[in-house]
Amino acid sequence: MKKTLLLLALVAAPALAGEGKWTPQQVLELDPAWLKAQGLQLPPKRLWDPKRGTGLLAGAVNVGGCSGAFISSTGLVITNHHCVFSIVQEHSSPQRDLISQGFLATNREAELPGKGSRIQVPRSFTDVTQQVLATVPEGADDLVRFKAIERKQKELVAECEKRPATRCQVSTFDGGLQYVLVDAVELADVRLVYAPPRAVGEFGGEVDNWMWPRHTGDFAIVRAYTAPDGTSAPYSAQNVPHKAEFFFPLATQGVKPNQFVMVLGYPGITFRAMLAEEMAERQARFYPRVIDVYGEYIRILEEEGAKDPAGKIAVASTLKSLHNRYKNAGGQLEGLKRGAIIEKQREAEEAVARWAEKKGKHPEGLRARSELLGRLKDTGKTWEREFLLNNLRAGAKGPTMAVTLARLARERAKPDLEREPEFMERELARLKDQLEREQKNLFLPAEKHLLKAFVRRAQALGPEERIAAVDKHFGPTFSEKDVAAKIDALYAGSKVLTLADRLAMFGETEAQLVARKDPLLAFGLELATEVTALDALKDRREGAAQRLRPEWRRAVLAHAGKPVAPDANSTLRVTFAKVQGYSPRDGVFYTPQTTLSGVVAKHTGQEPFNVPDKVLATAEAQRFGPWKDPVLKDVPVDFLADADTTGGNSGSPTVNGKGELVGVNFDRVWENVSNDFGFNPDVARNVNVDVRYVLWMLDQVEDADALLRELGIRKGPPVAQESR
Repeated sequence: MKKTLLLLALVAAPALAGEGKWTPQQVLELDPAWLKAQGLQLPPKRLWDPKRGTGLLAGAVNVGGCSGAFISSTGLVITNHHCVFSIVQEHSSPQRDLISQGFLATNREAELPGKGSRIQVPRSFTDVTQQVLATVPEGADDLVRFKAIERKQKELVAECEKRPATRCQVSTFDGGLQYVLVDAVELADVRLVYAPPRAVGEFGGEVDNWMWPRHTGDFAIVRAYTAPDGTSAPYSAQNVPHKAEFFFPLATQGVKPNQFVMVLGYPGITFRAMLAEEMAERQARFYPRVIDVYGEYIRILEEEGAKDPAGKIAVASTLKSLHNRYKNAGGQLEGLKRGAIIEKQREAEEAVARWAEKKGKHPEGLRARSELLGRLKDTGKTWEREFLLNNLRAGAKGPTMAVTLARLARERAKPDLEREPEFMERELARLKDQLEREQKNLFLPAEKHLLKAFVRRAQALGPEERIAAVDKHFGPTFSEKDVAAKIDALYAGSKVLTLADRLAMFGETEAQLVARKDPLLAFGLELATEVTALDALKDRREGAAQRLRPEWRRAVLAHAGKPVAPDANSTLRVTFAKVQGYSPRDGVFYTPQTTLSGVVAKHTGQEPFNVPDKVLATAEAQRFGPWKDPVLKDVPVDFLADADTTGGNSGSPTVNGKGELVGVNFDRVWENVSNDFGFNPDVARNVNVDVRYVLWMLDQVEDADALLRELGIRKGPPVAQESR
């Protein structure tokens, strides 16, 4: 395709405002004059060179589900504190609690390797739509369609990954209107350089999460390493810092209100192309159940973790993730209602349908919409069962790992291209790292309590939704005493939670797993059968969506006659924005910047508003250094912009028109959580750490001399010091 379908009717206009998560290729289609008027001082081709398939945007990297940015030619990457929390936790203990104390490596030898941590640097994007769709046989049913498309995606990825240290994926746009092969270099040696104390990186905790005003220093710095010859390599003492071709210098002057900024990164998933009734299902069932189930799991982990210092560290990472999804669900519900998003989507759909009928166009699209609505009703019959099985990973680690080991053994018996994607050879190193990494997250009292909660919910399901593995091992009805006793026996007789045994199981066949007569493995093998059957059902549904949704999207795009931003799908995107505040409700206006004085004012001495002593002392002494804003007369901490962001944008670099880093994105405001379903410019605000707060912490609080010299902030060559 010479022109991508995503660029249908794409012309830049001031009406675009902050809406739109644009691909690197799309940036080149935007009107350069409009971009310049907004504040871009670089030629668009500096951002992305189509001939080379790279550019400044490649300085934004994928950090394992988060985003990040190179900030030096020596492999330094800035991202969010919560994005590298697992590395901090990995190296923490009650005797050396880096979670609470923070960590600074003042020489490279002291940097802490992250088990399984990886950084992907984008290299090229290739439209493969025709190749993918050509593999679907004429008259194929939905499951055959899905399998054909999946097979071709696997083949394209396998060919792409023949080069060493390469990570590829085939990404789907607009429900299957376009498929793009994304090629990236994967760096496998990632080490922690700096993480502030948790009371800085998470200041305000869940009270302030998704809120404004915000005073959180959610940032951290890691370094990517390569082999001495510059090729990607796993951790080795002989490795050297990665030489980054593109990086973002730190803008020591920061930002000011109304300034143009860009947020670059890897937004995970949005739902703006959903039908209104699909959105209504999320509102009526999905988010309420997330609040219900995750809320219970959070209470369990907090209760059990409070009983044991080591247990508190073990559950910290899981608890952090659950809290975020729990509060997000509440924000989604509130936002969907407040913004009447579903009603607006329904009106927009009807407008497309009326237009298509009047013009006599896109009859296939109208039929596709009708069938999609019909299929949605069918999925409700076993909804509760599917939710529990789909969210196994949110609960007890033991059964989750047992299911993973069982499925891996079964999938390994198949040819690689016939396996489920997550169990192909290319994924096994990641999978092994994950199973090893989980050892730090295990806390037996919490494990048992979480499994009991899952069993209780499973036993409450209706007759058509039973989970056979649960009924077999725990009975059909819940008894607190009986279930607790059976869980005790399950764990007492299992080796799944023992790291050495679990890693041995990783390479075993199904017969070998069965021969172990491990009760938790037996439960996992039977549970895996049901999870696999559910996956097959979801594959058939996805095949139907691949057949139907592109037809409807063609009608939507044709009717729009203006840019229609593609939903996020974890690929590199850019959103253009301005630094500005907003009015969340009648009579209230929020300014776009917060300051160090606000941090001190919130300090109570109790979590989550307990400012670390060294930070508080420096702030109260007004040792601002060169980081004081001349207008605010204080050190800026966080700022707002109207960028179009979502999950996955955590850690995204926020850069100015010169391509300098002015902040690090880490959140959205509460009123903007439902931005995933529809963009509202009045409340669409993302939250960023101001680079001057980062530099104030490194300079005035930590005196991180070697790091500041490496970043060019202090003069002279880096001076090696001891880590602390």
